[in-house]
Parts: sequence; structure tokens; C-alpha cells
Amino acid sequence: MSKFKSLIDAYGVSHQNKTNKLIHWVCVPAIFFSLVGLISIVPFPWEISLIGSVNLNWAFIALLLVLVYYMSLSISISVGMTLFAFCCIYLCAELEALEYTLWIYTGIFAVSWVFQFIGHHIEGKKPSFLQDIQFLLIGPAWLMHFIFKKLNIPF
Repeated sequence: MSKFKSLIDAYGVSHQNKTNKLIHWVCVPAIFFSLVGLISIVPFPWEISLIGSVNLNWAFIALLLVLVYYMSLSISISVGMTLFAFCCIYLCAELEALEYTLWIYTGIFAVSWVFQFIGHHIEGKKPSFLQDIQFLLIGPAWLMHFIFKKLNIPF
């Protein structure tokens, strides 16, 4: 069994309840996005334009490291996660002009985590990341693996 398969299986153990799964489908991407947003607003020392309104920032660098981790687990999942990560980066770049982005990202992050804990309370099991911090990165990949399964894309 591959390392990725064993990680998503282990993650899935505490994500069996239908309500908890639904909450995760909304909140895991929201948390990922809000973290990208929060990291992207940390001042970056250089202004380097990448694509259109997207500038090099700390979130872009952090995501490159995260994507290297995903590549070590599954090349195909890393492609899906790269597409999602770039969507997050692009959306954050578009929101950059808003005055209250710190509060928007913080609000999304906080509300999503509250719902995550509600989901785990309903499930009756603790969140996986309390056992192993790497499960914070497995959550988004776990959702991506369901998308790939539905599309018959091997992972």
C-alpha cells in the first residue's frame, strides 16, 4: 500500500459521518483558501509580478513547499492540488484591493474551524491532526482523491 493510500485511509477513519463529511467538503477548502489569503497579506520584500495581478508573495512560496510534499505522496494528486492552490492564489490576488482582507480571511478561517470541530463532535471522533500534524495537509488531498475517484483518474 502506498504512503498516500495509508494516509487517506487513516484520515478517513475519523470522517465517516455524512454530516461531518459535508462540513469538511465546505470547510477544508475554505480553511486552505483563508490560510493562503492570510499568508499572502504578509508583506513581501520584493514586488515581482508572476501572472496578471498575481505577484510573488509568501503564500506562493509556502504553497510551493506544500506542493512538493504532495508530489512526494502522489504525482496525480499534486497536479489537482496545484490547480486548486493556483485558484486560491489568483482569488487572493483579486481580493487584494479590498480594504478588509485580513478580517475576511480571519473570519473564514475561524468560522470554518468552528464548523470542523462541530463536525467532529457529531462524528464522535477527534480531528486527525491531533494525532499527527501532517493530517492538516492530508485533509485537502483526501477531498481531491474523491474527485479523482469520481473522474476515474488514478491516484
